[in-house]
Amino acid sequence: MKQSLQLKMGQHLTMTPQLQQAIRLLQLSTLDLQHEIQEALDSNPLLETSDDSDEQSEIQREITTPSEDKNLTQSSTASEENTDHAPEDQWNESIPAELATDSSWDDTYQSGTSSSYRDDDAFFESNDTAEETLQDHLNWQLNLTPMSPADQLIAEAIIDGIDNEGYLRSTTEEILEHFKASEPQLFSESELDEIEAVLHRIQQFDPPGVASRNLGECLCIQLRQLPADTPLLQQALTLCRQYIHLLGTRDYKQLLRKMRLKEPQLQAIIVLIQSLNPYPGSSISSSQAEYVIPDVFVEKFQGVWTVRLNSDTSPKLKINTNYSDLIRRADSSADNTYLKNHLQEARWFIKSLQSRNDTLLKVSTQIVERQVEFFDHGEEAMKPMVLHDIAEAVEMHESTISRVTTQKYMHTPRGIFELKYFFSSHVSTHDGGAASSTAIRAVIKKMIAAENSVKPLSDNKIAQLLEEEGIQVARRTIAKYREAMGIAPSNERKCLV
Repeated sequence: MKQSLQLKMGQHLTMTPQLQQAIRLLQLSTLDLQHEIQEALDSNPLLETSDDSDEQSEIQREITTPSEDKNLTQSSTASEENTDHAPEDQWNESIPAELATDSSWDDTYQSGTSSSYRDDDAFFESNDTAEETLQDHLNWQLNLTPMSPADQLIAEAIIDGIDNEGYLRSTTEEILEHFKASEPQLFSESELDEIEAVLHRIQQFDPPGVASRNLGECLCIQLRQLPADTPLLQQALTLCRQYIHLLGTRDYKQLLRKMRLKEPQLQAIIVLIQSLNPYPGSSISSSQAEYVIPDVFVEKFQGVWTVRLNSDTSPKLKINTNYSDLIRRADSSADNTYLKNHLQEARWFIKSLQSRNDTLLKVSTQIVERQVEFFDHGEEAMKPMVLHDIAEAVEMHESTISRVTTQKYMHTPRGIFELKYFFSSHVSTHDGGAASSTAIRAVIKKMIAAENSVKPLSDNKIAQLLEEEGIQVARRTIAKYREAMGIAPSNERKCLV
């Protein structure tokens, strides 16, 4: 085969470092972006933040006249002379000649700056505390309870086996076998009755119902702690011990027949049981709140919905002029090369950040323009929309739109939503149109909220009602939407009245 040289013309996309940086910044969330900006400020001396206060101070410095500068200099010099010529006894007179042996300098003399610093430091230290866990709360009560060494070890093992909801996930047999294998000298002749006795003592701890092995036992423990004259208390204990599964399936006919109760009595028992806490550990081990910082704000101004970026999410960056002025042309020294490289990186970073903001604003504006009816009327007016629709409008690739709308949030008068929330599939209607799946979910939720609790709507009935409104949705699709919204099926939504 003869070798030859050929010239071909073609186009291809090259992933330059600048493009890679722009794509990476585009898909970052607000918190990740702030962390990335801080790292860039720490590593690049040519980057600095641009504050409005700095600009105002520079303008004020330019406006100041030479005479004012002279007066300021004279006044500052006079104040310095007064301070220098002040007698030593003037600031030393408040300090005694002899100090006590157990005193320190800070106890006698404290400056205003240091005291305020200590106050701020103590404030931050007082707020830097870990939340109390359920195990900490139970161990604190255990330390106040007199027990033998063996019972103390059993109680600690039981507390370690309690999850965040307050239930004991280890069986008494497992706990006994563990101690017989690890501590044979103390537990060689132990029986399950000893484990049960210690468990019953732990179950009397706060919060009520802790260390239960199932829901029925948890509710029974809480019922026993109520006053003895509580109406229908014994019947409620019987229901929780024997028929809790019927209550879970809302089989009220079986409950009325087996317990020989009338409907008002069963209703009063259910109200009593609903006043209890099925997750006792949740009152102690509360989850930490997570805050969302919106990237854009949507507001209605003079009848028109407007979009603006959240300027607080990222600081304004600029090039440090003091370092950039030091760069000299035709100089290949190490210091000059170092400044040149960081200057180029700073420019790329600022440009990539500006490109991210422009793309985010452009995409958010298109979303608001296409979903105006949602902002005016709510979820039921949501229109079907996919990534391709926005990509075609802003002349970008769908992958870029996907990066922009992931972990980016929009603050609206109706709440804070992720940008991906406004994208949904469509369902055909009888008139040849399309309805958004988000709007269908809102309609289903509205139907269930207005249903008769004695005879709730089944998935098949909801599909028929939607069919009457011109929306063709299968029963299994209704079930999928209902489960996604966390709504129970019809048999679990049934009530007596």
